[in-house]
Amino acid sequence: MTQAQAVAASATRRLVGAIADGSVKVLLGAVFIIGAARLGDWLGVSTWLMVVSGVALLIGGGIEIRYVRSRPMSTYTRLMVAYDSGWVLATVVGLLLAWRGSGAGGEVWIGYQAAAPITLAALLVAAAPLPPTPDTRTTNPAG
Repeated sequence: MTQAQAVAASATRRLVGAIADGSVKVLLGAVFIIGAARLGDWLGVSTWLMVVSGVALLIGGGIEIRYVRSRPMSTYTRLMVAYDSGWVLATVVGLLLAWRGSGAGGEVWIGYQAAAPITLAALLVAAAPLPPTPDTRTTNPAG
């Protein structure tokens, strides 16, 4: 494999990863909305917060998929790492609270799911778009 092929393969993997990340958010959002009452009871969270979180995940994931070809992959990578790091932190805090007998563990975790996707989506929309590629179909200005 040549260096150019390796770079292209790496870029393709990152593109697929970004699409998969957005798709998982959309799927999780649908699950949160469809199972809001049951999941909310299981996690100790009100149904309305489950629905809000589901809608936030649907919006965030949809925007993530929508902008995948118009934003730099480095922007996506930084945002996904920040999102996933926050998710791990919220999960650990939620588990620690639940382990100590607090009912707030589920609220911390679902609250993160409600706020973080919208934040990621807003940052992605505000990010500088990819520079336009030169149009090879333009006519020669000299001729």
